[in-house]
Amino acid sequence: MLTAISVARDCGMIPPEDTVIIADSLPPHDGQAAKITWRYADKPSKQEINISLQNEVHLEEPKTQELYHFAMNGKSFAIIAEHFPDMLQKLVLHGTVFARMAPDQKTQLIETLQGVYFVGMCGDGANDCGALKRAHGGISLSELEASVASPFTSKTPNISCVPSLIEGRAALITSFCVFKFMALYSIIQYISVTLLYSVSSNLGDFQFLFIDIAIILLIVFTSLNPAWKELVSRRPPSGLISGPLLFSVLTQILICLGFQTFTFLWVKVCNHSDPLNVSDLNNTEVDEHNIQNFENTSLFYVSSFQYLIVAIVFSKGKPFRQPSYKNPFVLSAVGLYFFLLFIMFHPVEGIDGFLEGLIDLQGYKCLSWLCPRKTAPKARYMHLAQELSLDPDWPPKPTTTTEAKPRPEN
Repeated sequence: MLTAISVARDCGMIPPEDTVIIADSLPPHDGQAAKITWRYADKPSKQEINISLQNEVHLEEPKTQELYHFAMNGKSFAIIAEHFPDMLQKLVLHGTVFARMAPDQKTQLIETLQGVYFVGMCGDGANDCGALKRAHGGISLSELEASVASPFTSKTPNISCVPSLIEGRAALITSFCVFKFMALYSIIQYISVTLLYSVSSNLGDFQFLFIDIAIILLIVFTSLNPAWKELVSRRPPSGLISGPLLFSVLTQILICLGFQTFTFLWVKVCNHSDPLNVSDLNNTEVDEHNIQNFENTSLFYVSSFQYLIVAIVFSKGKPFRQPSYKNPFVLSAVGLYFFLLFIMFHPVEGIDGFLEGLIDLQGYKCLSWLCPRKTAPKARYMHLAQELSLDPDWPPKPTTTTEAKPRPEN
């Protein structure tokens, strides 16, 4: 025990002026209860008081709280854990030296420390595999048993591999995010094509090309978020088949399905689409006419926005990766989002012709039907013009006569 305390002082774990208290425990025997004997490893060092004789005498106040450290071996720790459980966390709060401990005692120590701290452990990976796996972050310095002791393996024989552990966790989270995005990318496109098949339509070749190159290729680089600067206590998911991951994917699928279905039905209700007749399928120009319709254009824009939104939603940052706004490629995705808004609300004939979309010049009528104007105009002439536009008898028909209404007699 004294050797372990000396090594702890040489390593800087125990400053020279701090007190070390050794806890020696004895199990119950001959009808006597278990007991703990407290003894000091060495006497506390004397505290010096510095006196300054410049303009006035200034006495530095001594420290009000004396710093101390507990030290114990595995046998004493097991007795305290069994017979003094209420005292265990008080000891590990300032516990510094734990010597000669069995593998199960190391695991129990890590569990006790986790009730007070976020725990990281460094070992050789031989008889402390359980403790390394139990800790929030475990680093094994053995080249042989490293793969057994911890999920990540590093050939560096010291704790400088911590940045590699941080980057490994970030890489694992990135792979999960990319998997979820690619799953949603396929499902979103499948929903769009399925809805268009119901009206004998499909996405055009240049629409597929725009989605695959301009959107998807750009979104792939949004996964280049750097790793977080610190090693956090929370562990990343260990597998793809997990409840939170599947729930996230299924929820996003239902949301995308709902928005595309609503858009598809809304276009049909607004009576602005030109549905195809099945008999027209024999026409040589049916392929071109089949692509340029309002259902196709509306679902193309909605699905394009969904690709961008899903990419940002699944670009997870803290606690394992840096926030998404620090990735310059995310800004390009936001720019692409506003570009789609621009060509949707301000149609450009050249772009719509390339994307094989249909320009809706009368779309404001459908929008006014959805959001009717309820407030009357403030100007008197505008109010009168609105009333006249709703009057079916104005202006007067030709060859008609308007008679004055009789005045009521007083």
